[in-house]
Amino acid sequence: MTSPTDLTPARITMYGAAWCGDCRRSKSLLDRRGVEYDYVDLEVVVEGAERAKAISGRTNIPVVVFPDGTHFTEPTDAELGAKLDAFELDQDGAAA
Repeated sequence: MTSPTDLTPARITMYGAAWCGDCRRSKSLLDRRGVEYDYVDLEVVVEGAERAKAISGRTNIPVVVFPDGTHFTEPTDAELGAKLDAFELDQDGAAA
């Protein structure tokens, strides 16, 4: 079951696993850009997979959740990068 904080976390949250190539790619992008985020390792956090599925409606990973309540499931680097750009603008107050 998801909680309101799962749907609108205080900062970006990524649900993933080390064996997942898409997860490694998205995690690498976040790390390269110096983004602060919470990582939920689905191999360690027992209820993590259930939370990720409740958020996305799918069993695919990674699931990346933003504080504005939006999320991506298996985003491409271009999709995630564009969202990060928009998110950074919002955080700086330069865009609404």
